[in-house]
Amino acid sequence: MQLDQVRAAISGGASGLGFATAKYLAAQGAKVALLDVNDEKGDAAAKELGESARYFRTDVTSENGVAAALAEAQAALGGLNVVVSCAGILGAGRVLGREGAMPLEAFARTVGVNLVGSFNVAKAAAALMQANEPGEDGERGVIVNTASIAAYEGQIGQAAYSASKGGVIAMTLPMAREFARIGVRVMTIAPGVFHTPMVDGMPEAVYDSLCAQVPYPSRLGRPEEYAATVGFILQNRYLNGETIRVDGAIRLAPK
Repeated sequence: MQLDQVRAAISGGASGLGFATAKYLAAQGAKVALLDVNDEKGDAAAKELGESARYFRTDVTSENGVAAALAEAQAALGGLNVVVSCAGILGAGRVLGREGAMPLEAFARTVGVNLVGSFNVAKAAAALMQANEPGEDGERGVIVNTASIAAYEGQIGQAAYSASKGGVIAMTLPMAREFARIGVRVMTIAPGVFHTPMVDGMPEAVYDSLCAQVPYPSRLGRPEEYAATVGFILQNRYLNGETIRVDGAIRLAPK
């Protein structure tokens, strides 16, 4: 897929990895729809990107809301052939904390946003993409989900987060196999520790310690590096049903 032909909807597109991806794609001539729940950031992000971007308030846990937002995005962009799911929450907390066991609602919310939300976006996107005119190799679209290296080496306090991201990885292959019949590829990126708004305000000593844990390069990942990985996936049709780690060779310690 040529990047200037991309018509992409990006959940969590108003900031962090999502906005970096939107900015990268727009710079290549693509048109993007930013799906987010933060109206202030969403409007500002779309304004920064100019005529190539639109913002749509979207809660990824709402089945009807996602379907409506993607339909609106498709109409506004003149098509929809790419969806990138970046919306997510950390959901940090011990299963048995100092104040007792983790409330089930906390676990369910993390899984609901990160896993169920990704599934919700993917299935609604595929339902629209199946009607696209096929391109080379019969390709009609690409879905890129976001997991985390915590899916492989979850730390203490990440039971909910790791479970949610592990689920994203686990559904990648079966979804790719199913969508093969409609020419839609499904890929997942598992980022390491990236510099996103989630780490803003972190004490300098903690930040430096985090950087030192990354073998090479010894720094946090840059959102632009995630975005470039999305671009690589879109342009290489033989990438399908797999998860790519982008992590500087870090392997998370227990805590």
